[in-house]
Amino acid sequence: MANQPLILLASARKESDTAAFVQKVFQDTPHTLLDLLDYHVGPYRYENDYPIEDEFLKLIDQLLQHQVIVLATPVYWYAMSGGLKTFFDRLTDLVTVQKSLGRQLEGKYVFLMAVGADDALPDGFEVPFKLTAKYLHMQYGSSLYASTQELETDIYHLGNHREFLREIQDALQ
Repeated sequence: MANQPLILLASARKESDTAAFVQKVFQDTPHTLLDLLDYHVGPYRYENDYPIEDEFLKLIDQLLQHQVIVLATPVYWYAMSGGLKTFFDRLTDLVTVQKSLGRQLEGKYVFLMAVGADDALPDGFEVPFKLTAKYLHMQYGSSLYASTQELETDIYHLGNHREFLREIQDALQ
């Protein structure tokens, strides 16, 4: 598993533009796909008293098996999806009560895929991804963006996709 990227899909619906984008880009590339909709991840709690059905640590265990993590999110109100934001908030657990797990993220690579209505990612969109990767001693690779217009007309920047996949393959080496 470590020799293929793990994609964490963070859309609010199963049949999303982001899911279609991931499918298109990775159609010929072996990968592991985890959909946040399939997991119960509650909001961060300072008391660290999560319900028994909380699956954040289960997700982390799967992430730790991979050298490359691709975060795939729609752009909602100029930011990542609420589900991914909740996941990011829960990363706090990995620098407080689950430090041994958090330390295992060091050196792993993070890439970003996003889909939104605008022609380009909003200014500052990548900042939380880059700074979170830096804080956790991970390597931030790059991002790949598609507008919903591109998806609707099936116009893809194939050169960008190939370069993105090449960077991921390089990170797996």
